[in-house]
Amino acid sequence: MNKVDIANAVHGKLNGTKVQAEEVVDIVIDSIVSTLKKGGEVSIAGLGIFSTKVRAARQARNPRTGEAISVPSMRVPKFRPAKGLKEAVK
Repeated sequence: MNKVDIANAVHGKLNGTKVQAEEVVDIVIDSIVSTLKKGGEVSIAGLGIFSTKVRAARQARNPRTGEAISVPSMRVPKFRPAKGLKEAVK
């Protein structure tokens, strides 16, 4: 399932236009992304929690040359599934 499939499912439930359904999906995704950019957390009951985590700086190796490369610390997205989602997937 991709973004278009989700928009089509929303379109089927809302009885609006496909453009409106795509806008709704875009708004939800943009809201989640903007909250994560600010360092916040998004909790959706029954689905899970979207958050960010700081990955520490580390040393890595270039596989071609074997040269050591310094990888800076960065924030990465993280998802923790809700109990209901875990049980539904089992």
